[in-house]
Amino acid sequence: MPRIRIDAVLVQAVIAGALSFAHLHDLAEAAGQDGWKAWAYPISVDLLLVAAWRRMRTTADNRAAWAWFIIALAASLGANVATAGLLDLNDVPAWLRILVAGWPALAFLGGTLLVHAPTAAPEVDPEPVPVPAPPVAPAPEPAADVTVERAPEPAPELPAASSGEPAPPPAPAVTVPPALLDHAQKLSDSHQAATGARIDAATLRARLGVPAHLADAITAQLA
Repeated sequence: MPRIRIDAVLVQAVIAGALSFAHLHDLAEAAGQDGWKAWAYPISVDLLLVAAWRRMRTTADNRAAWAWFIIALAASLGANVATAGLLDLNDVPAWLRILVAGWPALAFLGGTLLVHAPTAAPEVDPEPVPVPAPPVAPAPEPAADVTVERAPEPAPELPAASSGEPAPPPAPAVTVPPALLDHAQKLSDSHQAATGARIDAATLRARLGVPAHLADAITAQLA
């Protein structure tokens, strides 16, 4: 069986509530409210105080709840102070009788407004911001077609007649078109940047698809 623990705060609250209840009952009875009506006054005051406090805890920025909490607290505190001998309970003044008689209507209005007070609207999650698609890299432009034109080879000169052995014919001069030379220069720069060495004639010949003598001539003219 679980042990019952006595909470000192709860005991103090019960005692204070009972004393306040009794003071309110005595004041209501002295103001002309007899029978069950005198017992109902303390309940209406304390319930309005609790209802206003609960509304304040539910909605922090609620001026109406604060106003009714202050009204109920003033009624409870005033009744407790009035029974401390400041008033003659055998001869209650007329203004106090009016306040006591009008309290039920005021308490009913306050309780109704607290019950039907608008609650804060639920927070709506913001719509997710669409993430922009990553930019698409533009397609590389196709390389321009390079047409290799072979320069016409000059006709070999006839060797001059001499008494000795005939001299070997000189190597024909090769003319490299400027467009082909520019393209070969780009290939050479790319090859040197990738490998760190200058491009040789065999590699240049394979890249350009030209004869060996034309590749040699282009290699000789590259920077």
